Amino acid sequence: MNATPHTLVSADELKIQLAEAEPPLVIDASFDLADVAAGRRAYDAGHVPGSLYLHLDDDLSAPKTGRNGRHPLPERRRFAELLGRIGVTPQRRVVALDRQGGVYAARVWWMLRWMGHADVAVLDGGIAAWQQAGGALVAEATPLRSAPPYPERAPLTRQLDADEVLARIGRIRVLDARAPERFRGEVEPLDAVAGHIPGAYNRFHRANLGADGRFKPAAQLRAEFEALLGGGATEALVHQCGSGVTACHNLLAMEHGGLAGSALYPGSWSEWSSDPARPVARG
Repeated sequence: MNATPHTLVSADELKIQLAEAEPPLVIDASFDLADVAAGRRAYDAGHVPGSLYLHLDDDLSAPKTGRNGRHPLPERRRFAELLGRIGVTPQRRVVALDRQGGVYAARVWWMLRWMGHADVAVLDGGIAAWQQAGGALVAEATPLRSAPPYPERAPLTRQLDADEVLARIGRIRVLDARAPERFRGEVEPLDAVAGHIPGAYNRFHRANLGADGRFKPAAQLRAEFEALLGGGATEALVHQCGSGVTACHNLLAMEHGGLAGSALYPGSWSEWSSDPARPVARG
């Protein structure tokens, strides 16, 4: 793999790894917020050989209460059981991919690291890059290699909840991954309230990608994030978005650029805005 082996892997690298005696487990996390069955349909129609599908709502999120956001993190115990069922062990490499520029694959990447699993990367460019590299898609089902529930391990990530973010406003920097017009509060297609957390910065996650749909070079990502944030420790930065998904794309981009250590607010705007007592900024 490349110089940052636990962030991105190229399609050519993945092809080599899948031919090894112990190939990685490939997780397809393709999803569409407007059509929640679209990712499964696309997977069933054609997927990377040996890959398994995980659904954002059903597999990568907890039930919604109306106050915990649109994609709350599942209980670690529940997710550990799921990982075991699909064959993830501490020794097995995992590669996540999707058809949406790495948005949902980055959620898988972050959640695996949240469980303490270091050997996980995202396929740069996703299914499109795989096909451009001559990779085949197959429709047949992938047999499971089930394992025990993933063992309890210390997280390799950091996170803050809504109360912690509220208590630290002015002492932390919040980076919002939503589109600029949503950040400014001009439109809000998904959540009940428009706006952003007071004092937050905006970095639309799509800015991490080049015109070819792949992540920009590591040095360019580092320079862009440093210019946006004006220096300072990454440990004082917390990422958020609409529901804790696209924020992981910014976390992945920063990690690929050598800027590790920032945190995720998993509930993000959908949770924050569900409580009218929390402050809202616009503009």
